[in-house]
Amino acid sequence: ASRHERDVMAISFGGLGNGVDFGQVVSELAKVQRLPIDALTAKKKDLQTKLTDYGALGNKLLALQSAANALRLPTSFNRSASTVSDDNILTAQTGAGAATDSYTVQVTQLAKANQVTNKAVKAVSGTTEVVSSGAGTFTFRVGSGTDQTITLSAGATLDDLRSAINDLGAGVTASVINTGTEASPAYRLTLTATASGAVNTITVVTDTTTLDFTNTSGTGGNDTLQAGQNAIVVIGDPDQTTISIERASNVISDAIPDVTLTLKSKTVTTPDPEPVTVNISNDPASVKTNVKALATAYNDIVKFVNDRTAYDITTKTGGIFFNESTAKNVLSQLRTAISGEVSELSTYKSLGAVGFKTERDGTLTIEDAKLDSAMASNYVATRALFVTQTTSSGIADRIVKAVDFLDSVDSGAFTVRKNSITSQISRLTDQIGRKEDIASQYEERLRLQFASLDGLLQKLQSQTSALQALR
Repeated sequence: ASRHERDVMAISFGGLGNGVDFGQVVSELAKVQRLPIDALTAKKKDLQTKLTDYGALGNKLLALQSAANALRLPTSFNRSASTVSDDNILTAQTGAGAATDSYTVQVTQLAKANQVTNKAVKAVSGTTEVVSSGAGTFTFRVGSGTDQTITLSAGATLDDLRSAINDLGAGVTASVINTGTEASPAYRLTLTATASGAVNTITVVTDTTTLDFTNTSGTGGNDTLQAGQNAIVVIGDPDQTTISIERASNVISDAIPDVTLTLKSKTVTTPDPEPVTVNISNDPASVKTNVKALATAYNDIVKFVNDRTAYDITTKTGGIFFNESTAKNVLSQLRTAISGEVSELSTYKSLGAVGFKTERDGTLTIEDAKLDSAMASNYVATRALFVTQTTSSGIADRIVKAVDFLDSVDSGAFTVRKNSITSQISRLTDQIGRKEDIASQYEERLRLQFASLDGLLQKLQSQTSALQALR
């Protein structure tokens, strides 16, 4: 017998009595039928891995674009920092357009919120009823705002009134204070304007509760615990001409352009006024951080693609992007955007002029000393290298446009490739499904056929045994 025949005869199982394991034969034949399915499944798995990696690459492209956007506009380089000689008096926060300058500032008055309460004689001994019978009305307004009315039913408590005022959210916060003792409480309702300033004065228009804010009884009324007042800031040397600025809030953002002052306490005036010095200066360090972030985001993409386009000579296999022209095109487009000269410029025409260097693997490194020197000696020229020019795009703008080009919904190479892979996976899923059905039907036919054969063999074996018994 041939080797193949010996292998087949070696497949045996017990139970049928004919020496042949037809179940194993069917399983082996079914495996052969499934070989194309296994190949399609492996191909689908590779495509799914590739699609996942393209998705990760897409996120890295967006991160690079975000880093480029932080350097794209001229205002991106108008970074400033502030220092304050006494941050117990005030703090200063700069915006993108803050101009370098120095200011002498005195805080002569802090803004305060108006706070009122009912008279002590109208204090209540418990947070119980403030409306004894009928309906009670409490109406107030803040500044020149609209009247806010609360209607209380008989039996309403001080806590009911407090909660109703707070639930309105109408510019007043109500609280209950015990001005007596624990043994003999005397509760008073305190109203505090949520916004500071002289214009935000609280007026109680109507009060028919026992608190009697409007003095209907002649013995009621209200006490001002704190008058609403504006903040006053004096800018300039006290011995020379000064400018007085008055605002309703202790946060002043419209006095010095793109600088927000937060007032914390009044200027010390004894024995002499001690003004606070606010210095606004350029902040090249934050710009440098953004420049380095651009290189980091670019390198992240280069390393990601390099790892997936590499070829392993030991296993003789390539990475998931080994034959992917799209992945290589991504690097090519970005490399062109980041390494080309900006034709309109004359001082610094390329990133190499400010310390960038391309390594053998395609990643970028930055020589800190060279970048620092470029920014210190010619900040304007360094900025021009990144931002959009009159007739040409700066480096950052070119990167943003390159990612947009690759990611274009209709024709972007990156988008087209991802859509193509998605379609291939869908088609493979359909093919695998059809072949699975065919393989199942094939295996079922085999089992029926071999079941018939098994029955025939058993019948022949019985006849043979009977004949032998007659001999």
